[in-house]
Amino acid sequence: MSVSASSAIAVANPWALVPSLGNLDAYISAVNRLPLLTAEEEASAARNLRDKGDLEAAGRLVLSHLRLVVSISRQYMGYGLQQGDLIQEGNVGLMKAVKRFDPDQGVRLVSYAMHWIKAEIHEYILKNWRMVKVATTKAQRKLFFNLRSMKHAMKADQTDGATHRNTLTEAEVAQVARELNVKREEVLEMETRLSGGDVALEPQTDDDGESFAPIAYLADENSEPTRVIEARSRDELAGDGIQRALDVLDPRSRRIVEERWLKVNDDASGGMTLHELAAEYGVSAERIRQIEVAAMKKMKKALTEAA
Repeated sequence: MSVSASSAIAVANPWALVPSLGNLDAYISAVNRLPLLTAEEEASAARNLRDKGDLEAAGRLVLSHLRLVVSISRQYMGYGLQQGDLIQEGNVGLMKAVKRFDPDQGVRLVSYAMHWIKAEIHEYILKNWRMVKVATTKAQRKLFFNLRSMKHAMKADQTDGATHRNTLTEAEVAQVARELNVKREEVLEMETRLSGGDVALEPQTDDDGESFAPIAYLADENSEPTRVIEARSRDELAGDGIQRALDVLDPRSRRIVEERWLKVNDDASGGMTLHELAAEYGVSAERIRQIEVAAMKKMKKALTEAA
């Protein structure tokens, strides 16, 4: 497709050249074919958006700068995050910039949008590069995004044969702290945190042998949902549940169960024996046992229905 044909399509339908599906390479190839706006076209579209709320004008401004987001995203490929995700966040920053852009300030959108694109990408990296945030204050964020490049620059300048070491010397730490206006201790802490790797909570092996991971000692079994529900049900059955189950028994069966299983005397001797109950009711000990078994079945059925 020729450049003039692409421009004509972009004017008629600005989203036509951006594929809805496909891999990242197809997307990057498509946005690089989108035509750029001249200064006059950019200013006109920005005024239409600002004064009339023209969404088509907003679309043209966004589309003409998608390649800028792709270019900026490449600067942050060293953090182990997917470029597609970086581009997506950068596009959010681009749309925010387009919404706030004032063409009468005498600045091109490309210069204004860079700040917003980088800000969104920075925020995404800080939230997702580590499970625990590594930077919170403005100074720490500046240190986070500059320490790595400064270390590479210092290593490139070395001529003493120590170019393969990873840690900073005391002089280099002081230099970084001075240039970025942070404390020496913050530089050391950030270097340690950046050099550390993520630790998987779950075992990362498929072998039959036992493996150990932090999840083994971080889990709190007392707060595990199924255990909490089981404990709550057990407590309920031990209290109100037992009482409701006893209510389904006749007086003799209830007294036998209470004496045999639920009564605890002060001397910890428990309730009455089968023979003691047999003598009281004038029946055999075997008959008392049969009544007890039947009563327990009735109680079990009542507890099951209540659950």
